[in-house]
Amino acid sequence: MKDAIGIDISKATLDAHRLSTDEAAHFPNSPAGLRALRLWIGAQTPDLVVYEATGAFHAALERSFAGVLPLVKVNPLQARRFAQARGTRVKTDAVDARILAVMGSALDLVPDAPAGKNQHALKELQIARLALIKERTRLLNRSKTQTLAIL
Repeated sequence: MKDAIGIDISKATLDAHRLSTDEAAHFPNSPAGLRALRLWIGAQTPDLVVYEATGAFHAALERSFAGVLPLVKVNPLQARRFAQARGTRVKTDAVDARILAVMGSALDLVPDAPAGKNQHALKELQIARLALIKERTRLLNRSKTQTLAIL
């Protein structure tokens, strides 16, 4: 059995589950929480650390542990389907963390290649640019229907 750790990430918390010892832990999703998570994982590197893509909330975990731990980012829908296939209907953070660990152990998941030094910054800039373009388009479309001169 692979030594897999599953981490359920939310805006405020990180719920972790180590499959080999059946240990679970709960940390704040903050720099201090990430340091505590690293201490909880310990010196022995697990085979996989599996987590779901959660928009902006998983970025800090990736930046902190890329190249240090064997991170595997999975699609949330695939993780949910895996849980359903195993008969798990309950959806809590602790259960999700355990399911992610089981998924890492059961499937032939391969750790992701660490992101480049500037990749996270470039991605954030791209997202901001797309949001600005969308907002500009929205304002231009709205200006065509305004009847008040002040607007």
